Amino acid sequence: MTLADLSGLEAALRAEVDGEVRFDAGSRGAYVTDGSNYRQVPIGVVVPRTVEAGARAVSVCARFDAPVLSRGGGTSLAGQTTNTAVVIDWTKYCHQLISVDPDRRVCVVEPGIVLDELNRRLADHKLQFGPKPSTHSHCALGGMIGNNSCGSSAQAYGKTVDSVRRLEILTYDGTRAWVGPASAAERARIADEGGPLARIYAGLDRIAEEYLADIRRGYPKIPRRVSGYNLDSLLPENGFDVAKALVGSEGTLVTVLRAELDLVPVPAYQSLLVLGYDDICAAGDDVSVLLEHCSPTQLEALDGRMAQLMHEEGAYLDSLEVLPEGDSWLMVQFSGDTQDEVDEQAHSLLRALGRSEKDDRVAFSDDPDREQEMLKAREAGLGVTARPPDDRETWEGWEDSAVPPERLGDYLRDLKGLFEEFDYDHPSLYGHFGQGCVHTRIPFGLKTAEGVADFRRFVERAADLVASYGGSLSGEHGDGQSRGELLVRMFGERLVTAFGELKELFDPGNRMNPGKIVDPNPVDGQLRLGPAWRPNTSDTHFDFPEDEHSFNRAVMRCVGIGNCRGHSGGVMCPSYRATMEEEHSTRGRARLLFEMLDGHADSAIKDGWRSTEVRDALDLCLACKGCKSDCPTGVDMATLKAEFMAHHYEGRVRPASHYSLGWLPVLARLSRVAPSLVNAALHAPGVSGAGKRLAGVDGARSAPVFAKQSFQQWWQDRGHEEPDPADPRTVVLWPDTFTAYFHPSIAISAVRVLEDAGFRVAVPAEPVCCGLTWISTGQLTVAQKVLRRTLDVLRPYLDAGTPVIGLEPSCTAVFRSDAPELMPADQDVQRLAGQVRTFAEQLVHHAPDDWQPPRVTRQATVQTHCHQHAIMKFDADRELMRRAHLDADVLDEGCCGLAGNFGFERGHHEVSMAVAEQGVLPAVRGAAPDSVVLADGFSCRTQIEEGGTGRRALHLAEVLALGLDGNLPSSMPERLAVRPDRPSRTARWATTASAAALAAAAGTGAALRLRRNR
Repeated sequence: MTLADLSGLEAALRAEVDGEVRFDAGSRGAYVTDGSNYRQVPIGVVVPRTVEAGARAVSVCARFDAPVLSRGGGTSLAGQTTNTAVVIDWTKYCHQLISVDPDRRVCVVEPGIVLDELNRRLADHKLQFGPKPSTHSHCALGGMIGNNSCGSSAQAYGKTVDSVRRLEILTYDGTRAWVGPASAAERARIADEGGPLARIYAGLDRIAEEYLADIRRGYPKIPRRVSGYNLDSLLPENGFDVAKALVGSEGTLVTVLRAELDLVPVPAYQSLLVLGYDDICAAGDDVSVLLEHCSPTQLEALDGRMAQLMHEEGAYLDSLEVLPEGDSWLMVQFSGDTQDEVDEQAHSLLRALGRSEKDDRVAFSDDPDREQEMLKAREAGLGVTARPPDDRETWEGWEDSAVPPERLGDYLRDLKGLFEEFDYDHPSLYGHFGQGCVHTRIPFGLKTAEGVADFRRFVERAADLVASYGGSLSGEHGDGQSRGELLVRMFGERLVTAFGELKELFDPGNRMNPGKIVDPNPVDGQLRLGPAWRPNTSDTHFDFPEDEHSFNRAVMRCVGIGNCRGHSGGVMCPSYRATMEEEHSTRGRARLLFEMLDGHADSAIKDGWRSTEVRDALDLCLACKGCKSDCPTGVDMATLKAEFMAHHYEGRVRPASHYSLGWLPVLARLSRVAPSLVNAALHAPGVSGAGKRLAGVDGARSAPVFAKQSFQQWWQDRGHEEPDPADPRTVVLWPDTFTAYFHPSIAISAVRVLEDAGFRVAVPAEPVCCGLTWISTGQLTVAQKVLRRTLDVLRPYLDAGTPVIGLEPSCTAVFRSDAPELMPADQDVQRLAGQVRTFAEQLVHHAPDDWQPPRVTRQATVQTHCHQHAIMKFDADRELMRRAHLDADVLDEGCCGLAGNFGFERGHHEVSMAVAEQGVLPAVRGAAPDSVVLADGFSCRTQIEEGGTGRRALHLAEVLALGLDGNLPSSMPERLAVRPDRPSRTARWATTASAAALAAAAGTGAALRLRRNR
């Protein structure tokens, strides 16, 4: 298209479509690729607010002869959701469950609804959509229909095509209709009415009749044939079902506007049987034997290579521990109406196999939670194998072939032989073995001409191999560009010609997702990398030790799995959950950073580190580090953001918040001159507003209140003998800025508890800081200077190996993760990383055996800090709470939304609160009035206290200190913080951590609300 055409298209879309129309480089860059090896820069992006608006967008594109690509979750592994086209993203707004008929077990949905969300809304009816791919937390039903998705549950419920009743479709030329099964009489009626729909049906009739014998003979009779168009659905014996014929067409024929779907009951009971084998081929041999004796809900497999990778990556270790003996495993799930029924199915199979539950190679479970964890381990295969710890890069390309289950073992042997021939060492083999579908990731060399040539030769040979077994090139992920060119090897010339005729019938101008399936782009064309990829390289502040010391490689950790687009559970990605924007997902940001590397002539981002598009995408990154732990490939967007900002603002004036919030530790120390005066100024009408504007702080935020007496001042006033660093009882209590200057009672409480446990507490005599606020604002040179000074102060303790106890999770995480990456050659940084411990880790793993924490018999609602979730984990805290008899409900509601400086910065308040209201704040409001609200992170406590919950959150150290005196108040106390209007109470809080003082400050939730409204 010419520039004039593009300008006219954009203007028309803006004028006529009720939606968000984006032709900017940032939006286009976020959609350049999917989960595949392929990359094409979109013309523009349209996010329709309604289905009708989406249909209007197609109409406008047709007027300008612009190609169209419908997109759901964008996780496609065959390249079908990347194209030089106008991308219509249905997921932000078009996600309604339009209707449910529980009696008929039918629902109608819009294309953008996510599978897990659909099933959540169906839960009250005890119904679900049957097919469940591993991307169920973020894949959209429109994408599932376009791809004919399957997943592990297809063993019981079939592919998506088997659950589609009718589709409302729109052709590029504007024909719109509901389609489904069409009897001869129905087709005659359509023919009599005439018009475009009659032409389409007449064409379908002709194709079905002309190629009837070819279809019957050429389509493999296997459970997992996903490749090719579903021409078999047009056969007379299959009811001439036009809807089913269009499922799996990958947006190349029509746009799906709505879908009527069949539903299935949610199984009442399930059990899981795991069988061990010597190798994956032996497991494949046994599949047909198992299927002769049972009808499982799932029959999955994983091999020893995947188990090895999980061990090396520290993933799913609990699941691995319960695997029976063997080097490969079949996981057989049974479902039924009673527990006895499902248990008997498993035992009956064991008897038929001549095994028993007591065999070393058998593991049986009827614990639903354990079963789900086991199945999640198998489900995580793509992420586990995508970036192995041995630094090999593995890629899709032959990741979902399928053969008849009875021939699976032999196929696996031949496939492994092909790996050896091409020197593709030891790819993991796993998948949906009950249906003969095999998953793998292969270390193709996609950066050199030789490697790309080998890639092409391999997939051609592999296509011939699977065809020789009567199998399918794709058993799950579709054809797209990965297999479009290879279809003739599976179907032959006549059927591929029939595919072309079907395409011509629906899309004569080849404007619907062109270059996929029919007249496809080459399998080795439009590669994301390729021999012509020449990215820029730069010196960096962080070392990126897990990525060959390369920023570029760290960016490439993202392979497009899309877990960051999930709607619940875990931490990643809070800004996506709040905005539903691809650009504000971890994946979208990684895509823009990839484009920023400028490795292609048509890169969407051309100004490198100075890019405003990348800056804007990273602006709403909370730097929560959730992706570091929750992303299957370990993308650390917080670190990438800090690195980017360091370069972006180098030699330039920064945002005001970088100076006010980034230099908060210095300002906090200065506050000691007159804390009451500082607090009065920060909260004085008029003055506070002007100060926030000057500091770049959002006007809706209250300034944090400095304690009248800091922890260090309390420590000095207390009087103490400096313990010997070499004394094994000595621990250094880290006086982080947030604890020391805002909530000193936490550190005071920690001193009491640590001393009660027999430790001798030391506190640095000079000011120290971990550099967190400078790191989070990208002031990395300053952060390094701050850390070096801190290391000088700590040197006697580092030399003696003295443990350093962190109370603020974000600061502790800096020592464990950020500092070693920022200063990798500094041995003191490495020593500190090994010596820093959380408060709970010290008490659980290093306290004397005869010490027990105080008994605090109370319910607790617990918010885990994101950095703790990502870096230190929470196991020790759970154990300490258990020993203290705290009945802890550890929330799985995501990030609190404040995230350090993020929630305070101007322009972030709305997103910050939207994140909090998605989970944390409602959970705290719903907590029992006499329960404890625990949050070790300063940000989490602040968000809870200012978020309209009527509650004050405490640190675990505070609760244990209360418990030492055995008089925990029946209702929990207010924060031990300075309130400018109540200096007397503040003084008491800041100078003692006794249970009596805590009890004196206790008040009900209602009282707290009244005080705040006063």
